[in-house]
Amino acid sequence: MTAQKIVFIGAGSVVFTQGLLADLFAFPELRNAHIALHDIDPERLATAQGAARYIADERKASPRITVHADRREALEGADFVINIVQVGMRESTRTDFDVPARHGVRQTIGDTLGIGGIFRALRTFPLLKALGEDIAAVCPDAWLLNYTNPMAMNIQYLAQATGLTRVVGLCHSVFWTMHDLAELVGVPFEEVKYHAAGVNHQAWVLRFEHEGQDLYPRLDALIAADGQLRRRVRVDMYRRLGYYPTETSEHSSEYVPWYLHHDSEIERLRLPVGDYLGIVDDNVAAYEETRRALAAGEPLAVESTMEYAPQIIHSITTGTPRTVYGNVPNHGLIENLPSHGTVEVPCLVDSLGVQPTRVGALPPQLAALNRTYLSMNDLVVRAAVEDEPRHIRHAAMTDPATAATLTVESIWDLCDDMVRAHGELLQPSLRATLGH
Repeated sequence: MTAQKIVFIGAGSVVFTQGLLADLFAFPELRNAHIALHDIDPERLATAQGAARYIADERKASPRITVHADRREALEGADFVINIVQVGMRESTRTDFDVPARHGVRQTIGDTLGIGGIFRALRTFPLLKALGEDIAAVCPDAWLLNYTNPMAMNIQYLAQATGLTRVVGLCHSVFWTMHDLAELVGVPFEEVKYHAAGVNHQAWVLRFEHEGQDLYPRLDALIAADGQLRRRVRVDMYRRLGYYPTETSEHSSEYVPWYLHHDSEIERLRLPVGDYLGIVDDNVAAYEETRRALAAGEPLAVESTMEYAPQIIHSITTGTPRTVYGNVPNHGLIENLPSHGTVEVPCLVDSLGVQPTRVGALPPQLAALNRTYLSMNDLVVRAAVEDEPRHIRHAAMTDPATAATLTVESIWDLCDDMVRAHGELLQPSLRATLGH
């Protein structure tokens, strides 16, 4: 079997890179792969290289590991490209929270919708366009496996701005939701049958079964008996909408207008405003600890992550069939959502690649929320593709949580402040401030 070349773009996200490599090297067929690491930060790149070599030794793998400051050099001849870039890093993330907070906008995670999601997308799009051009030039048959958020906007932008077709967005939210629900209802995860679909971070558990029996009634009984369970956004949404959402309460609260605007709901549902800033700080601390341990010759934790990218690579390489959840252009997969939007659906994977499955129509109350989500996404992508800065403001006006908090005049003021704050990370055509 020919050794696969697997390229990590943003390999300096060392902790995530470590987990993916641990999963890759767990497959005997991938232990001789060529791992090409790329990052623009020399220190982080060197740390990723040291971690990769350590994990290979722990897994008794013999990969070829190369490091590259030049992205196109790294991509030459790639079979798979894993994108884990975060443009702007911690400083830009803090801007995404601090500037909206001064305008009275609360966020918990800020990486998918809302003001944080809009501007994370806009500063990521130039990187995605350049990456797409490099892939088309030097490895046009490679599969691009994207982990970078905002997932749905990034996949739609890649489809419209680069023309790449071998692209799938990957997120662990469906897997871990079902893992945790199985534990909650007392059924081994391996025995649970489930079907989910929707959009990334706002998909829905459409079926939840064990040995042919619906597990939702068992979940209902647990919720009815436990007042603390009812103090979670996703449980509150499930009780009202009839289907369990596949992302955490912290995420879910940002995509609807009902919670973050109200002090009483923040208290009732225990919402940690600004939570992602602590997560980012923890990630930086984990990186620093990895760097320190490597320098001291101390052991690193080598743990499996159950992420989809290694499974996809193994299935395409060996022909082993699997089902994963992927984010792909809709094109009729969910018939009551926009065709050009990005949806999250079950995908079959084997030697032929990633093959999304058709879901049909979502229940109307779920499709209504997903359509609002996708409408905001579309405006952000259009802002970049059409060089139209007004669409940034239109997207913020459409966003449920922002619109529930601010007047339209304040929304435009906020967007101007965010444009000024992010400055040269945005494409030149979108750097204008528009006033009212």
